[in-house]
Amino acid sequence: MDHSEPDHQDESGAALYGNFPNYYSFHPPENRTSLLPPGLLLKFLRSHGGLEEKLLALDVGCNTGELSLALYKHLVQPEGCSETLKNVRFMCCDIDPDLITRAQSANPCPDAITFSTLDITDASSLGTLYGFLDKFGQSSFHIGFCMSVTMWIHLNHGDNGLVEFLNRLKTLCDYILIEPQPWKCYRSAARRLRKLGRQDFDHFHTLSIRGNMAKRITKLLTKDGSCELIHRFGKTSWDRSILLFQIKRS
Repeated sequence: MDHSEPDHQDESGAALYGNFPNYYSFHPPENRTSLLPPGLLLKFLRSHGGLEEKLLALDVGCNTGELSLALYKHLVQPEGCSETLKNVRFMCCDIDPDLITRAQSANPCPDAITFSTLDITDASSLGTLYGFLDKFGQSSFHIGFCMSVTMWIHLNHGDNGLVEFLNRLKTLCDYILIEPQPWKCYRSAARRLRKLGRQDFDHFHTLSIRGNMAKRITKLLTKDGSCELIHRFGKTSWDRSILLFQIKRS
């Protein structure tokens, strides 16, 4: 998976899972990290406790890893912030093995950032994720990043698949930083496939979860009281909200 999708027409427009190989050439990582005030995300995480030894992060749909690295650096030492957090460990996953291979080959921090080919919608992926957590004696990730991934889950797995994915994130993570794609992106993705003469997404015409996707996903995450929206980091230049949720553990 990728964190977004290109607006131009090329061979990558046929990527059914958002796995666009040159994505960061037109949406640099700083387009997101610039919306995160120095130290604020770390302040939220510290308020939860348990960061004395290590901060464990999950990045879903990491593509070639540039945003993963930028988020890692932001947590280790946010720009303009004197506070540092030395022991940060990232598990970054993507469904596309070619993108993961590129991420691994360019990884400047292999001891701290792990890239793995993994389909998080497949229940068998949980073994890999919990195996990573077990190495550090943790039962959940302190934070999960889900940046422009929800649409691809939704289009390929339907309403039920989106709900299951969000519930899985709540099980795996204490906080979730999520950037939902707006509904207009769904239409654009479907239109690209039609222009390329490809079969439409299986679920596009049957989705009942539609409209204001940031609001709909917020409702899905919070409706049972197990999760709370605690901060809005504004919108990117391409009109996508970045939202931080905290999971309430019993």
